[in-house]
Amino acid sequence: MKIDINSTIKLNNGIDIPIFGLGTYLAEEGKQAVDAINYALEAGYRHFDTAAFYFNEESVGRAIRDSGFDRRDLFVTTKLWNSDHGYDSALKAFDLSFKKLNLEYIDLYLIHWPVEKLRNETWKALEKIYDEGLVRAIGVSNYTIRHLEELLKVCNIPPTVNQVEYHPFLYQKELRDYCRSKDIVLESYSPLTKGNRINDEKLAVIAKEYNRSPAQMLIRWNLEQEVVVIPKSSNRERIIENANVFDFKIKSEDMQRLDNLNENYRCTWNPSNIP
Repeated sequence: MKIDINSTIKLNNGIDIPIFGLGTYLAEEGKQAVDAINYALEAGYRHFDTAAFYFNEESVGRAIRDSGFDRRDLFVTTKLWNSDHGYDSALKAFDLSFKKLNLEYIDLYLIHWPVEKLRNETWKALEKIYDEGLVRAIGVSNYTIRHLEELLKVCNIPPTVNQVEYHPFLYQKELRDYCRSKDIVLESYSPLTKGNRINDEKLAVIAKEYNRSPAQMLIRWNLEQEVVVIPKSSNRERIIENANVFDFKIKSEDMQRLDNLNENYRCTWNPSNIP
């Protein structure tokens, strides 16, 4: 698969999402978040992921507005937090995120977490926001197959994206294949395991064979599967390093070696037990 930093995947509503982007979790509101966006723009990133829970939407929006880029050339995602589920609450929460970002529109709006009993009501609110043209696409995050099956039975507009923790140590192949069968794009957060497994010996051996960093191998593993990947960083050098993954490919036998690192290891939360 020939891809570059500008490559996109077409969502089920016809919108193109860049296959590579910047996660902004833990980028502090103010200078740190603005600088991270600017470093990424310089390095070629055009996709930026934030959330109400990150408390940096204002800075992300300001950096986008002040960037000098045509808004149509940038892709911005934000998410609805758990405490804002329910139809009316979701609409209010979206309005607040929309005001904080202060952009003409939001490209992708996600339910951050499948909150019990309220998530389907919340989805109706997202459908309303989408119908009003305030967002170009709507989707979910941290949904298991069971949660997706439930949603697909009741929705009028199917989700375009499911953003989940995804890396070789948590190789969710069944979920990936299910999403593909339903024309839902899988998006990978925490692709670098929050650094927790970045020094794994087996990963290091493979990375050395390619003369790449372990982080670059983890990102490229996602890209080889046509999974949208959004590594987070506020560090200029790491932002640049994470983007330098488009001039090599991983051989199929080495993809298998990386697949075999799977141990169902989660560095974040586990949605499997959410009813």
